[in-house]
Amino acid sequence: MKWPVALAVCGLFSACLASRAAADKKDQEERLDRAADAVKEILALPEGIPTDLLDKAECVCVFPSVKKFALGVGGSYGKGAMFCRTGVEFDGPWGAPAMMRLEGGSIGFQIGGSATDFFLLLMNPKGVKSVLSSRVKLGADASVAAGPLGRTAAAETDAMLNAEILSYSRAKGLFAGVSLEGSTLREDHGDNRDLYGREIGAQEIVRDGKVEVPDGARRLVTLLQKASPENRSK
Repeated sequence: MKWPVALAVCGLFSACLASRAAADKKDQEERLDRAADAVKEILALPEGIPTDLLDKAECVCVFPSVKKFALGVGGSYGKGAMFCRTGVEFDGPWGAPAMMRLEGGSIGFQIGGSATDFFLLLMNPKGVKSVLSSRVKLGADASVAAGPLGRTAAAETDAMLNAEILSYSRAKGLFAGVSLEGSTLREDHGDNRDLYGREIGAQEIVRDGKVEVPDGARRLVTLLQKASPENRSK
């Protein structure tokens, strides 16, 4: 192959790769935008997530439009993102997202045939560490409970005292605490690569602060910062 032809082929291949990378990044940004829509609507609900619980959460996970699908005998999965407060003691502003997956367990039962938004509060460092260390089975590797509702709900509830993760769902306009026991939560390596343009793990993103908040996540981070600007768990 002559050099001009070889260079042309290489150039075309590089252009295809760049185009694919841009499309993959756009997919993640659109998912973050849908997550921001879900969070905005959830935070506006009169009987939504208690403010005192959100203020005590170290991190949140948002999974917009989770749907049931067939996998062997059936299953479900959803893609979303995990946002944590920055700082060693989780005492800084909300930071960049790590892309995550929520899979299996009781999700299918909860969703039925409709798309469902899931919102998870990670209430202590132990729960955060569990989620970041491996593929976590909720209820086994990390305790999970249906989150209480109501703006004036007391923080000292049994759920608050005992669970590392509080979970909520919204489908067909109905918002409620929901048990996700038996489901698994894990980071999505491919989606993180697509969003940030390189191989990077969830720990590096949300705890080590190795990336800035990407443009596609700024709206959601702003919503969280406005709703809960300070960690009151200490």
